[in-house]
Amino acid sequence: MPLQLNLVHKARVNDTSELEPLSPGLYIVATPIGNLGDITLRGADILRRCAVIACEDTRVTQKLARHLGIAGSLWRYDDHSAPADRQRLIESMRNQAVALVTDAGTPLVSDPGYRLVREAREAGIPVTSLPGPTAPIAALTLSGLPNDRFLFAGFLPPKEKARRDVLEELSNLRSTLIFFETAPRLLKSLQAIEEILPGREVAVAREITKLHEECRTGTAAELAAHYAEFPPRGEIVLMVGPPGEQVSSADDADEMLREALADMKPSQAAAFVAKSTGLDRKALYARALELREA
Repeated sequence: MPLQLNLVHKARVNDTSELEPLSPGLYIVATPIGNLGDITLRGADILRRCAVIACEDTRVTQKLARHLGIAGSLWRYDDHSAPADRQRLIESMRNQAVALVTDAGTPLVSDPGYRLVREAREAGIPVTSLPGPTAPIAALTLSGLPNDRFLFAGFLPPKEKARRDVLEELSNLRSTLIFFETAPRLLKSLQAIEEILPGREVAVAREITKLHEECRTGTAAELAAHYAEFPPRGEIVLMVGPPGEQVSSADDADEMLREALADMKPSQAAAFVAKSTGLDRKALYARALELREA
């Protein structure tokens, strides 16, 4: 954040008498995903005027609070919070303004806050959402992948079978797929994508808005080879482009296989057609063997 703007913010905080009180209710405030300067002017203003800020980790939010000169109450609210904690916040919203933030980005995006919002609405509490930073959208804009249709699917499961099941379930969607991923699991996820969604264009966005921001694109196999040599660090958004050309019938797939088999081995032909159509490579390989023997 520019120094001049920072000084203006601090001056406003020091003279709290000039801050108009907010109406009671819940205020959902997006926070920076890395660079503290990405807090919106409206978001900073609302956080200063809320009596309570509900956050995942008070230590993380305290850094933003210090940056903005905020001295309000921070209440922890995360995945492990009990229903009584949620009820305490609901009761507080009846008489004062309560902000909901996450450690980074927009609350409720792969985040437990939806229960609080649901119960606030059921209790007749006014809810206001302030737009701002969110990692999936920032990553998508960096990637260059098709963005007319996309699906954010949260974290891929850590266990191999569950991960494969999710990728197979999403394999026929003609949309860019967006996942959160951790650095230790990235290689396994890329390997699963190469096997189940072969030939798709893949992007890995890492440390978005931070000093070492990176967005690397290629096939899953190419990216896996890179990160095997250069182990990734930081927070990661993993994206998979949509399938390629659609075929209208099995005859169309057979024709593409026949043309490919003129110059390629069955495995290569299957991989080529899978990349072009998004069809299952194993099924295409089996069919390629049949066509070669015919």
